Amino acid sequence: MDLQKIENEALHLPKEERALLVQRLVLSLESPSEEELKSDWLLEARRRADELDNGSTQAVSGDDVVKKARALIK
Repeated sequence: MDLQKIENEALHLPKEERALLVQRLVLSLESPSEEELKSDWLLEARRRADELDNGSTQAVSGDDVVKKARALIK
């Protein structure tokens, strides 16, 4: 299906459906690629490891995190 045909069909959709289509298309442009996500998470993991290594932050056990989270939602 070529772009012109898609455009013609989209323009004949009801207003609400066109708005939803526009929203989905814009979101697809703003979403990072899988490679970008991997790179971002790797940088974050390195930053956190550096903070642990240089002592600027301390590790918290998973059990403590779960207890605190549960207390916050009660």
